[in-house]
Amino acid sequence: MRTELVTEPGDPARPNEDFASVGLPASGQGGSLVVLDGVTPPRSDYGCRHTVAWFSARLGGALLELSVSQGDVTLREVLAEAIRRVADAHTATCDLSHPRTPQATVVLVRWSASEVEYLVLSDSALLVESPTGEVTALLDDRLSRVPRASLVSDAVADATVRNKEGGFFTAAADPAVAARAVTGTLPRASVRALAALTDGATRWVEKFHEGDWADLFALVRKEGSASLVDRVRELERADAVERLHLRRSKTHDDATVLFAEL
Repeated sequence: MRTELVTEPGDPARPNEDFASVGLPASGQGGSLVVLDGVTPPRSDYGCRHTVAWFSARLGGALLELSVSQGDVTLREVLAEAIRRVADAHTATCDLSHPRTPQATVVLVRWSASEVEYLVLSDSALLVESPTGEVTALLDDRLSRVPRASLVSDAVADATVRNKEGGFFTAAADPAVAARAVTGTLPRASVRALAALTDGATRWVEKFHEGDWADLFALVRKEGSASLVDRVRELERADAVERLHLRRSKTHDDATVLFAEL
């Protein structure tokens, strides 16, 4: 197999809150990939002494280890246990009931000789390419269906829809959120390649409308993951002056692209 990973902070002066990694078991059979997008809180007071980058690294590391070492459990069970582990690591020092306690979006994929399992939670994206070149986007679209008025930067308004029925869900401190993830299994023979992306990279499709998911995948395959991130940054810089896309919350965002050709 071949993998390519590019991750870039939205602001060089701030830590990158994304996490991405690929795990291959010692047996040489199968593997897994993890991509997380840490959710930046609107204010510094969010009930936790740890940073979002700390949380993303802890949760991502647990997901990678568990998905590789425990092939007999479902990806929802993997996510629930990983969340539990991270919560246990700081429950004694932090208020994990705070609605803005550190949290992240999740893309988790595990493959074997016979099947490809996937899990998507919140607005990071997973693209799957078939042997014939057809591209399918596997998404958790609940965030896009939340009324825009509920998604202003005001933490109180945001708390009414975050990890709530009728709103959207992220991986935070409650293992039960794993049941909300979008999951499925595909025949291994139907998957040629995968691309997992945080929303800082999917802006090329979702914010700037430069093409559809198949166009994005073709760009990554032909020019590489870094080319996609570079193009997003060019569009962001132009938009910062022209202000054509006023719905965007910030000029630049952490952007991660993980491409895996199985």
